[in-house]
Amino acid sequence: MRPKPVCALLTALATAVSTLAVGVPSATARHRDGGYSAEIRRASYGVPHITARSFASLGFGVGHVQAEDNICVIAERAVTVNAERSRHFGAAGPTDPNVRSDLFFRKAIDDGTAQRLLRGPRDGVRSPSNEVRDQIRGFVAGYNHYLRRTGAANLTDPACRGKPWVRPLTELDMWRMSWDSMVRAGSRAVLDGIVAAAPPTATGPAAVLDAPGAAAVVAASDGAPAGVGSNAYGLGARATTHGGGMVLANPHFPWEGEDRFYRMHLKVPGRYDVEGAALIGDPIIEIGHNGKVAWSHTVSTARRFVWHRLALVPGDPTSYYLDGRARKMTTRTVSVRVPAPGGGTVPVSRTFHDTHFGPVVVVPGTFDWSDTAAYAITDVNAGNNRAFDGWLEMGRAKTVRELKRVLDRHQFLPWVNVIAADSRGEALYADHSVVPRVTDELAAACIPAPFRPLYAASGQAVLDGSRSACALGRDPDAVVPGILGPANLPIRFRADYVTNSNDSHWLANPQAPLEGYPRIIGPERTERSLRTRLGVEQVRQRLAGTDGLPGRGYTASRLWQTVFGNRAYGGELFRDDLVALCVANPTATASDGSTVDLRPACRALRGWDLRVDVGSRGAHLFTEFVLAGGIRFADAFDAADPVRTPSRLDTADPRVLTALADAVRGLAGIPLDARLGDVQTEPRGDRRVPIHGGRAEAGVFNMIVNPLTPGDGYRKVVHGSSFVMAVELGRTGPSGRQILTYSQSANPNSPWYGDQTRLYSGKGWDTIKYTEAQIEADPNLRTYRVGEGPGDADRPG
Repeated sequence: MRPKPVCALLTALATAVSTLAVGVPSATARHRDGGYSAEIRRASYGVPHITARSFASLGFGVGHVQAEDNICVIAERAVTVNAERSRHFGAAGPTDPNVRSDLFFRKAIDDGTAQRLLRGPRDGVRSPSNEVRDQIRGFVAGYNHYLRRTGAANLTDPACRGKPWVRPLTELDMWRMSWDSMVRAGSRAVLDGIVAAAPPTATGPAAVLDAPGAAAVVAASDGAPAGVGSNAYGLGARATTHGGGMVLANPHFPWEGEDRFYRMHLKVPGRYDVEGAALIGDPIIEIGHNGKVAWSHTVSTARRFVWHRLALVPGDPTSYYLDGRARKMTTRTVSVRVPAPGGGTVPVSRTFHDTHFGPVVVVPGTFDWSDTAAYAITDVNAGNNRAFDGWLEMGRAKTVRELKRVLDRHQFLPWVNVIAADSRGEALYADHSVVPRVTDELAAACIPAPFRPLYAASGQAVLDGSRSACALGRDPDAVVPGILGPANLPIRFRADYVTNSNDSHWLANPQAPLEGYPRIIGPERTERSLRTRLGVEQVRQRLAGTDGLPGRGYTASRLWQTVFGNRAYGGELFRDDLVALCVANPTATASDGSTVDLRPACRALRGWDLRVDVGSRGAHLFTEFVLAGGIRFADAFDAADPVRTPSRLDTADPRVLTALADAVRGLAGIPLDARLGDVQTEPRGDRRVPIHGGRAEAGVFNMIVNPLTPGDGYRKVVHGSSFVMAVELGRTGPSGRQILTYSQSANPNSPWYGDQTRLYSGKGWDTIKYTEAQIEADPNLRTYRVGEGPGDADRPG
């Protein structure tokens, strides 16, 4: 049925006002084809297969189904990027995280940051193409169509039912969300430090707001955004039984909030046909496959911003020298409304300071703003408007060589590697992400001596900001200034395999290490994580036929078994030595000085099956031992044998027994030999779903991270395995297995809230459904059409 005329009029007026305010075309403007229309085929687990004749209508279908399933997630994301968290979700004072977030995004709004992304030729490089703009416009129209017809008061999700912050979207909202995603490992990672930055006063350095997030970024050993990671394999003809390529996608992402994935299959006949997943609120497949190529992403170790040390003008801490001449910082004061203790709201204001490099950032104790020096950053993703076009073109590639050309043309990946394979049996690894142009020569000439150890250890570059020669410059093959061009980025094609588990590019394939790249991309010839080492060992053993599974080489089922074999590599290396140490020392002193009886721990560890399956007994004890700092190696890392070293537990180190004692104390009230599935669960409605998987620190490939509730267990997954895909590419098209571990919808009243979570618990899977035959064979297929325009095409198919 049609919306009531008054409601439609109010919606149109609201959209018009928003359009006039921001100078962006109306979010509900009809597409030039006369309207929007998309066919939705909901398959098992609620996965939509969306077909439309144009990219605008495709976007409409995506916006509509994502609103059906996850409207609260998208609406809250819009609140964040519009600097309204304090207003709607409260704040405990001027230093509350919501206030800091609002101040940061208010600054971006006042600067017109999102509008700048849309300027320039619509070539997909200098500004988004018409196809992508159509998708965004369609997504907004589809989301708003669903909201208008349902009404905020009638939403089934209690998280946002009837809430004032659920409102129609605008196209500008979407571009603000896109910018937010781009700067996640850059400006947003040091958001607190940007908000906190204030010049010194007569009484010393000023930092009105704390900067804990910025300090954590400085302390981090790599450039990965907090709380995310991934495993991925690209398998070539020599690694598969059918001679074509295969890809494992296993991103480790949050199970709640804006970074949840959403499974879908998108098709514009003759122009685009891709199945996979995207982050909720994004209109295009970001991890997935077409008929010939499949790809995944893992979080890269490369840094996304550089520091510039500013030499300040004496007596004027807001002016700095560049090539001997003084330059004044620019300032902008922004205000946000914060709930007042007695009711109503009060303003909180903050003055931001910018340089020609970028914003001034304060990290107390490391990057302070003093009378003589301040620090600014250049975030090379702050102008990245190429991502949606890049993913669109990735979905059209027919070989990994074509995919590489897409990477070169767009240079769009904000903070991830790509791992891919094609039906011809060629595999690809590339860290062709957006990386600041810090060459070895620039680093040697422009990083002051006190900051060289920081660069060597973490890849964080602090450049001399007083010399223009130390600016980032431009590589001749880079699409924009300030970033490394493709010739300076690591890439490897292989006929056997490539892999990455969030260590650097170096060991994408240990038989052909990638070396000689700038340190800012990641370390080389250094120790790898236990998860990385297990990832390589699993492939080696499968190809040799020594992993306990039949035959050699990979099929989709063997790849699935590899992921969910749930091996704990740390346990395989030194569980027996730990048990022997435990038996020889039946008591130990915990870090708090108490004496702990270790005999039950010895028995639990001896009986552990070295897995993190739901039926594994004692796995949680080993996890807590590792998290308490129990891994102390007796042997050294050997760059000539990087996958197998170090490997021996240093049983002479007293910290090993202390960690075991701390683990036992931390698990007080929880049986040390309990089944993992009894203590590690995920709530779904009134049920607790047993969850398998474990911590990367213990060498677990299928990573699951959840906090321990004392005396109760692990009651809520924070992040870990999310969208898992094992796809096989062959002459007859793609096939394989896939799952979204936390299910398609965040709405507890949705039928798709916990079905895939229960499936994951039992190591089950959904099948790849790409061809018409695969889709039509789904026993739960339901078809309907959504549209807006002549005839308002919402009707069953």
